[in-house]
Amino acid sequence: MSSTERRYVISLGCPDRTGIVAKIAGFVAEFGGWIVEAAYHTDPTTNWFFTRQEVLASSLPFDVRELSARFAGVARELGPLADWRVTDTGERKRAVILVSREGHCLYDLLGRVSSGELDVEITSVIGNHRDLAGITEAHGIPFHHVPFPVGDPEAKSASFAQLRQLVDSHQPHAIVLARFMQVLPNELCMAWSGRAVNIHHSFLPSFIGARPYHQAHTRGVKLVGATCHYVTAELDAGPIIEQDVIRVSHSDSDRDMVRKGRDIEKIVLSRGLRWHLEDRVLVHGNRTVVF
Repeated sequence: MSSTERRYVISLGCPDRTGIVAKIAGFVAEFGGWIVEAAYHTDPTTNWFFTRQEVLASSLPFDVRELSARFAGVARELGPLADWRVTDTGERKRAVILVSREGHCLYDLLGRVSSGELDVEITSVIGNHRDLAGITEAHGIPFHHVPFPVGDPEAKSASFAQLRQLVDSHQPHAIVLARFMQVLPNELCMAWSGRAVNIHHSFLPSFIGARPYHQAHTRGVKLVGATCHYVTAELDAGPIIEQDVIRVSHSDSDRDMVRKGRDIEKIVLSRGLRWHLEDRVLVHGNRTVVF
């Protein structure tokens, strides 16, 4: 069996109780389904159960829509709080990338997609500056410029409305804030909840504002990190998908720290986006389980 064979992914979160695993396994087995990957976790502090299971698509006598319709009955039996979804690895996911001037994250994602390392269709890149239009269009991807005027709230509100219209027209599975230096308004955070993915340095709450790496260099920090998280109305406080760090030393200049910070941002964003696209991230409250 090839690891690239089409699979249906069942993700579920619900209050824990006896028999959940048996109920799901029995449901899949009833139709001859072959579970090829399964993961489980219970959070003892909330008594919340999480699972992600991959079923070989060719082992079932129906498609993913029928599987979803049938699994809805199982989810109902697990209670009204059950949060679940069924997806198909054969349906390629779509992403829209939002950028400003810094291009390291965009360059990295474009390279991973071009090489086949990251299986997603980037349908559009939208920037509040034109700096990254050339590299985007060189990859055959449309670039849209949406300026955000400074000091004009009404014009800024209109810009966000235009941004939303552009993004929503692609019905993306992910909206990637690849160093997009605009704070999304509450209504966009709600509309894109669970789909908008952001990357930022992990110095927060320290070194807030401009030139955080330069601030950290002055302070003499020994670690540089990055955090990938879902976007919420509370700035940079959404459920965390992935984090990582890289060591720095007294011999590193502020430019060295910026370079190392960008490297770790690229890695963390690509990991977080991959796990999101593969439906490996289950969110409960402000925490995540990543299978």
